Amino acid sequence: MKKFWRNANSRLKVGMIMTFIFFFIGFVIYYIPHINPFTYNTYPEKLLPNSQHWLGTTSMGQDIMWLLIESIHNSLLIGLIVATIGTVVGVFVGLLAGFSGGAVDRVLTIVTDTFVVIPSLPILILMTSLMKGSSTVVLMALVLAMFAWAWPSRQIRSMALTMKERDFIHTAWFSGEGTVQVVVTEILPYALTWSLSNFMNATLSAIASESSLAVLGLSPANLISLGNMIQWARERNAIFAGQWFWIGSPIIATVLLFIGLFLLITGYNDYLSMKRGK
Repeated sequence: MKKFWRNANSRLKVGMIMTFIFFFIGFVIYYIPHINPFTYNTYPEKLLPNSQHWLGTTSMGQDIMWLLIESIHNSLLIGLIVATIGTVVGVFVGLLAGFSGGAVDRVLTIVTDTFVVIPSLPILILMTSLMKGSSTVVLMALVLAMFAWAWPSRQIRSMALTMKERDFIHTAWFSGEGTVQVVVTEILPYALTWSLSNFMNATLSAIASESSLAVLGLSPANLISLGNMIQWARERNAIFAGQWFWIGSPIIATVLLFIGLFLLITGYNDYLSMKRGK
Protein backbone atom coordinates (compact mmCIF):
# COMPACT_ATOMS: atom_id res chain seq x y z
CA MET A 1 0.00 0.00 0.00
CA LYS A 2 2.87 2.38 0.81
CA LYS A 3 4.49 1.60 -2.54
CA PHE A 4 1.19 2.18 -4.34
CA TRP A 5 0.69 5.55 -2.61
CA ARG A 6 4.27 6.58 -3.35
CA ASN A 7 3.95 5.76 -7.05
CA ALA A 8 0.43 7.18 -7.44
CA ASN A 9 0.07 10.44 -9.33
CA SER A 10 -1.46 13.55 -7.76
CA ARG A 11 -4.82 13.12 -9.50
CA LEU A 12 -5.18 9.58 -8.18
CA LYS A 13 -4.29 10.69 -4.65
CA VAL A 14 -6.74 13.61 -4.66
CA GLY A 15 -9.46 11.41 -6.18
CA MET A 16 -8.93 8.71 -3.55
CA ILE A 17 -9.11 11.23 -0.70
CA MET A 18 -12.26 12.92 -2.04
CA THR A 19 -13.97 9.61 -2.75
CA PHE A 20 -13.02 8.27 0.68
CA ILE A 21 -14.60 11.30 2.35
CA PHE A 22 -17.88 10.71 0.54
CA PHE A 23 -17.85 7.00 1.36
CA PHE A 24 -17.12 7.83 5.00
CA ILE A 25 -20.10 10.20 5.07
CA GLY A 26 -22.37 7.79 3.22
CA PHE A 27 -21.47 4.54 4.94
CA VAL A 28 -20.13 5.48 8.38
CA ILE A 29 -21.71 8.75 9.51
CA TYR A 30 -24.97 7.60 7.93
CA TYR A 31 -25.31 4.83 10.54
CA ILE A 32 -25.14 7.21 13.50
CA PRO A 33 -28.65 7.05 15.07
CA HIS A 34 -30.82 9.91 13.84
CA ILE A 35 -34.40 10.82 13.02
CA ASN A 36 -35.64 9.92 9.54
CA PRO A 37 -34.82 13.11 7.57
CA PHE A 38 -37.65 12.47 5.09
CA THR A 39 -40.32 13.03 7.78
CA TYR A 40 -41.99 16.43 7.47
CA ASN A 41 -42.29 18.97 10.31
CA THR A 42 -39.79 17.23 12.54
CA TYR A 43 -38.13 20.56 13.34
CA PRO A 44 -39.06 24.25 13.02
CA GLU A 45 -39.12 25.40 9.40
CA LYS A 46 -36.47 27.50 7.60
CA LEU A 47 -33.94 27.58 10.43
CA LEU A 48 -30.52 29.03 9.64
CA PRO A 49 -27.42 26.90 10.36
CA ASN A 50 -26.86 26.53 14.10
CA SER A 51 -25.24 24.18 16.61
CA GLN A 52 -28.12 21.67 16.40
CA HIS A 53 -28.78 21.90 12.66
CA TRP A 54 -25.45 22.54 10.96
CA LEU A 55 -27.02 23.32 7.58
CA GLY A 56 -30.35 24.58 8.89
CA THR A 57 -33.79 23.14 8.08
CA THR A 58 -36.00 23.08 5.01
CA SER A 59 -39.38 24.76 4.55
CA MET A 60 -40.88 21.34 5.39
CA GLY A 61 -39.13 21.08 8.76
CA GLN A 62 -36.41 18.63 7.71
CA ASP A 63 -32.78 18.71 8.88
CA ILE A 64 -30.73 19.57 5.77
CA MET A 65 -27.51 17.96 6.99
CA TRP A 66 -29.08 14.54 7.61
CA LEU A 67 -31.08 14.86 4.40
CA LEU A 68 -27.78 15.43 2.59
CA ILE A 69 -26.07 12.49 4.35
CA GLU A 70 -28.93 10.16 3.42
CA SER A 71 -28.86 11.49 -0.15
CA ILE A 72 -25.13 10.76 -0.44
CA HIS A 73 -25.68 7.27 0.99
CA ASN A 74 -28.47 6.39 -1.44
CA SER A 75 -26.77 7.90 -4.49
CA LEU A 76 -23.56 6.01 -3.76
CA LEU A 77 -25.51 2.82 -3.11
CA ILE A 78 -27.30 3.15 -6.44
CA GLY A 79 -23.98 3.77 -8.19
CA LEU A 80 -22.31 0.77 -6.57
CA ILE A 81 -25.19 -1.62 -7.32
CA VAL A 82 -25.43 -0.51 -10.94
CA ALA A 83 -21.64 -0.67 -11.40
CA THR A 84 -21.45 -4.14 -9.84
CA ILE A 85 -24.23 -5.58 -11.98
CA GLY A 86 -23.07 -3.82 -15.14
CA THR A 87 -19.44 -4.84 -14.73
CA VAL A 88 -20.06 -8.46 -13.70
CA VAL A 89 -22.70 -9.14 -16.36
CA GLY A 90 -20.85 -7.19 -19.04
CA VAL A 91 -17.53 -8.94 -18.40
CA PHE A 92 -19.06 -12.41 -18.27
CA VAL A 93 -21.23 -11.94 -21.39
CA GLY A 94 -18.38 -10.33 -23.33
CA LEU A 95 -15.88 -13.05 -22.45
CA LEU A 96 -18.39 -15.80 -23.14
CA ALA A 97 -19.29 -14.33 -26.53
CA GLY A 98 -15.67 -13.77 -27.52
CA PHE A 99 -14.49 -17.26 -26.59
CA SER A 100 -17.53 -19.29 -27.61
CA GLY A 101 -17.80 -18.03 -31.16
CA GLY A 102 -20.37 -19.37 -33.58
CA ALA A 103 -24.07 -19.14 -32.79
CA VAL A 104 -23.50 -18.20 -29.14
CA ASP A 105 -21.34 -15.24 -30.13
CA ARG A 106 -23.84 -14.08 -32.76
CA VAL A 107 -26.82 -14.27 -30.40
CA LEU A 108 -25.04 -12.51 -27.52
CA THR A 109 -23.67 -9.86 -29.86
CA ILE A 110 -27.14 -9.13 -31.28
CA VAL A 111 -28.58 -8.81 -27.77
CA THR A 112 -25.68 -6.60 -26.66
CA ASP A 113 -25.89 -4.35 -29.74
CA THR A 114 -29.65 -4.02 -29.19
CA PHE A 115 -29.11 -2.64 -25.69
CA VAL A 116 -26.34 -0.38 -26.97
CA VAL A 117 -28.46 1.29 -29.66
CA ILE A 118 -31.71 1.53 -27.68
CA PRO A 119 -32.07 5.09 -26.31
CA SER A 120 -32.03 4.59 -22.57
CA LEU A 121 -33.76 7.83 -21.51
CA PRO A 122 -37.28 7.01 -22.89
CA ILE A 123 -37.09 3.51 -21.35
CA LEU A 124 -35.99 4.94 -18.01
CA ILE A 125 -38.81 7.48 -18.13
CA LEU A 126 -41.29 4.67 -18.85
CA MET A 127 -39.93 2.48 -16.05
CA THR A 128 -39.99 5.26 -13.48
CA SER A 129 -43.53 6.13 -14.56
CA LEU A 130 -44.62 2.54 -13.99
CA MET A 131 -43.23 2.77 -10.46
CA LYS A 132 -45.93 5.41 -9.83
CA GLY A 133 -43.65 7.55 -7.68
CA SER A 134 -42.71 4.85 -5.20
CA SER A 135 -39.57 2.77 -5.37
CA THR A 136 -36.58 1.55 -3.39
CA VAL A 137 -32.89 2.14 -3.88
CA VAL A 138 -32.40 -1.42 -5.11
CA LEU A 139 -35.28 -1.26 -7.60
CA MET A 140 -34.05 2.06 -9.01
CA ALA A 141 -30.56 0.60 -9.32
CA LEU A 142 -31.89 -2.46 -11.17
CA VAL A 143 -33.69 -0.21 -13.65
CA LEU A 144 -30.48 1.72 -14.37
CA ALA A 145 -28.46 -1.51 -14.52
CA MET A 146 -30.46 -2.71 -17.54
CA PHE A 147 -28.33 -0.45 -19.73
CA ALA A 148 -25.07 -0.56 -17.77
CA TRP A 149 -23.74 -3.89 -19.03
CA ALA A 150 -23.90 -3.52 -22.83
CA TRP A 151 -20.87 -1.27 -23.46
CA PRO A 152 -18.60 -3.20 -21.07
CA SER A 153 -19.68 -6.39 -22.84
CA ARG A 154 -18.69 -5.00 -26.24
CA GLN A 155 -15.33 -3.83 -24.97
CA ILE A 156 -14.46 -7.02 -23.14
CA ARG A 157 -15.51 -9.09 -26.17
CA SER A 158 -12.92 -7.24 -28.24
CA MET A 159 -10.33 -8.04 -25.58
CA ALA A 160 -11.36 -11.69 -25.61
CA LEU A 161 -11.01 -11.93 -29.39
CA THR A 162 -7.42 -10.66 -29.22
CA MET A 163 -6.50 -13.14 -26.48
CA LYS A 164 -8.34 -16.10 -27.96
CA GLU A 165 -5.45 -17.23 -30.14
CA ARG A 166 -2.69 -17.00 -27.54
CA ASP A 167 -0.70 -20.10 -26.66
CA PHE A 168 -1.79 -20.44 -23.05
CA ILE A 169 -5.45 -20.44 -24.15
CA HIS A 170 -4.79 -23.29 -26.60
CA THR A 171 -3.04 -25.16 -23.81
CA ALA A 172 -6.13 -24.78 -21.63
CA TRP A 173 -8.37 -26.04 -24.44
CA PHE A 174 -6.17 -29.09 -25.06
CA SER A 175 -6.11 -29.88 -21.32
CA GLY A 176 -9.88 -30.39 -21.44
CA GLU A 177 -11.09 -27.17 -19.79
CA GLY A 178 -14.55 -25.98 -20.82
CA THR A 179 -15.40 -22.51 -22.11
CA VAL A 180 -16.65 -21.20 -18.77
CA GLN A 181 -13.61 -22.61 -16.94
CA VAL A 182 -11.20 -21.06 -19.45
CA VAL A 183 -12.96 -17.70 -19.15
CA VAL A 184 -12.98 -17.70 -15.34
CA THR A 185 -9.54 -19.17 -14.62
CA GLU A 186 -7.43 -18.04 -17.58
CA ILE A 187 -8.89 -14.81 -18.91
CA LEU A 188 -10.72 -13.13 -16.06
CA PRO A 189 -7.50 -12.31 -14.13
CA TYR A 190 -6.32 -10.31 -17.16
CA ALA A 191 -9.64 -8.45 -17.29
CA LEU A 192 -9.71 -7.47 -13.61
CA THR A 193 -7.64 -4.32 -14.10
CA TRP A 194 -9.91 -3.11 -16.89
CA SER A 195 -12.95 -4.15 -14.86
CA LEU A 196 -11.93 -1.96 -11.92
CA SER A 197 -11.60 1.07 -14.17
CA ASN A 198 -14.98 0.32 -15.76
CA PHE A 199 -16.51 -0.17 -12.30
CA MET A 200 -15.51 3.34 -11.21
CA ASN A 201 -16.74 4.84 -14.48
CA ALA A 202 -20.06 2.96 -14.21
CA THR A 203 -20.54 4.25 -10.66
CA LEU A 204 -20.13 7.83 -11.88
CA SER A 205 -22.48 7.26 -14.84
CA ALA A 206 -25.18 5.67 -12.67
CA ILE A 207 -25.15 8.54 -10.16
CA ALA A 208 -25.31 11.02 -13.03
CA SER A 209 -28.23 9.18 -14.66
CA GLU A 210 -30.27 9.04 -11.45
CA SER A 211 -29.51 12.69 -10.67
CA SER A 212 -30.57 13.72 -14.18
CA LEU A 213 -33.87 11.85 -13.88
CA ALA A 214 -34.48 13.37 -10.45
CA VAL A 215 -33.82 16.95 -11.57
CA LEU A 216 -36.27 16.36 -14.44
CA GLY A 217 -38.82 15.20 -11.86
CA LEU A 218 -38.76 11.59 -13.10
CA SER A 219 -37.14 9.87 -10.13
CA PRO A 220 -39.41 8.20 -7.52
CA ALA A 221 -40.68 10.87 -5.14
CA ASN A 222 -39.92 8.84 -2.02
CA LEU A 223 -36.26 8.21 -2.92
CA ILE A 224 -33.84 10.43 -1.01
CA SER A 225 -30.98 11.13 -3.41
CA LEU A 226 -28.79 14.05 -4.40
CA GLY A 227 -30.84 14.66 -7.53
CA ASN A 228 -34.17 14.50 -5.69
CA MET A 229 -32.87 16.80 -2.96
CA ILE A 230 -32.11 19.40 -5.63
CA GLN A 231 -35.53 18.83 -7.20
CA TRP A 232 -37.35 19.23 -3.88
CA ALA A 233 -35.50 22.47 -3.16
CA ARG A 234 -36.36 23.76 -6.63
CA GLU A 235 -40.04 22.84 -6.25
CA ARG A 236 -40.22 24.65 -2.91
CA ASN A 237 -38.58 27.79 -4.36
CA ALA A 238 -35.54 27.54 -2.10
CA ILE A 239 -33.67 30.06 -4.26
CA PHE A 240 -36.34 32.74 -4.00
CA ALA A 241 -36.68 32.04 -0.28
CA GLY A 242 -32.95 32.50 0.20
CA GLN A 243 -32.45 28.97 1.51
CA TRP A 244 -29.04 28.59 -0.11
CA PHE A 245 -27.89 25.76 2.15
CA TRP A 246 -30.88 23.64 1.10
CA ILE A 247 -30.33 23.85 -2.64
CA GLY A 248 -26.61 24.63 -2.55
CA SER A 249 -25.40 21.72 -0.41
CA PRO A 250 -26.61 18.89 -2.74
CA ILE A 251 -25.34 20.76 -5.82
CA ILE A 252 -21.88 21.25 -4.28
CA ALA A 253 -21.84 17.66 -3.00
CA THR A 254 -22.77 16.32 -6.45
CA VAL A 255 -20.10 18.40 -8.17
CA LEU A 256 -17.41 17.39 -5.67
CA LEU A 257 -18.43 13.72 -5.90
CA PHE A 258 -18.22 13.81 -9.70
CA ILE A 259 -14.84 15.56 -9.56
CA GLY A 260 -13.53 13.03 -7.03
CA LEU A 261 -14.66 10.03 -9.09
CA PHE A 262 -13.35 11.62 -12.31
CA LEU A 263 -9.93 12.25 -10.76
CA LEU A 264 -9.94 8.71 -9.37
CA ILE A 265 -10.74 7.19 -12.77
CA THR A 266 -8.30 9.26 -14.83
CA GLY A 267 -5.58 9.04 -12.18
CA TYR A 268 -5.94 5.27 -11.97
CA ASN A 269 -5.75 4.93 -15.77
CA ASP A 270 -2.58 7.05 -15.81
CA TYR A 271 -1.15 4.91 -13.02
CA LEU A 272 -1.81 1.75 -15.06
CA SER A 273 -0.20 3.34 -18.11
CA MET A 274 2.86 4.20 -16.06
CA LYS A 275 3.10 0.61 -14.76
CA ARG A 276 2.85 -0.80 -18.29
CA GLY A 277 5.56 1.62 -19.40
CA LYS A 278 7.87 0.18 -16.79
